[in-house]
Amino acid sequence: MTLSTRLKEGTKKSHNAAENTKFVAGFLKGVLNPEEYRKLITDFYFVYETMEERIQETKDPLASTLKQWGAKLFRTAFLNRDLRYYYGPMYRSMMTPSEACNTYCYRLNEIAEKDPYLLIAHHYTRYIGDLSGGQILKGIAKKALNPPEGEGLHFYDFPMIDDAKAFKTDYRAVLDGLEVNEHQVNTLITEANYAFRLNMYIFDELQGDAKKGLLKVLWGTITGK
Repeated sequence: MTLSTRLKEGTKKSHNAAENTKFVAGFLKGVLNPEEYRKLITDFYFVYETMEERIQETKDPLASTLKQWGAKLFRTAFLNRDLRYYYGPMYRSMMTPSEACNTYCYRLNEIAEKDPYLLIAHHYTRYIGDLSGGQILKGIAKKALNPPEGEGLHFYDFPMIDDAKAFKTDYRAVLDGLEVNEHQVNTLITEANYAFRLNMYIFDELQGDAKKGLLKVLWGTITGK
């Protein structure tokens, strides 16, 4: 079984759990307000900024594979445009990451120092999600938030990718071509599940249940699931 298939199969339960958090379930039903969305993309800004900086800096041969997609996937510049719309021109001074976001960024920095190849798990979890379910969320957010045309939803834009399906196929082929041993594959699957838990922590905190989200993260740390 290929690496991409094992990542997909090995994270199914976590993927479903993330979709069933109160925040995401509400989002999918169109229950979303500008303040919630602003908080969400504020956290995502710090997460993507950290991940993208770490990918650009890495010299690890496996993690360096991610550099080839660079600007095609990187979200920081697009989030900057959205945050300017939601906060105004002084947005950078008004942004504060949540505790869940800080935990997520800490983990990204930690693995970048100790086991940089694990950045692949976070890259896969976030960007493939953005190109898949994220495109559905864009339509829902547009209807729920009703921003002016061309404003507030750039996070979901991938102007350098003409065919998302073809891109994802090529992306998976690159992952499948990586020279990784069984231990590394299993560790990548564990880390991808942890990435889902870190995202769930952000979602739960948005709903005012940070304790629930933190317990998910701690349980994943203890069990490796």
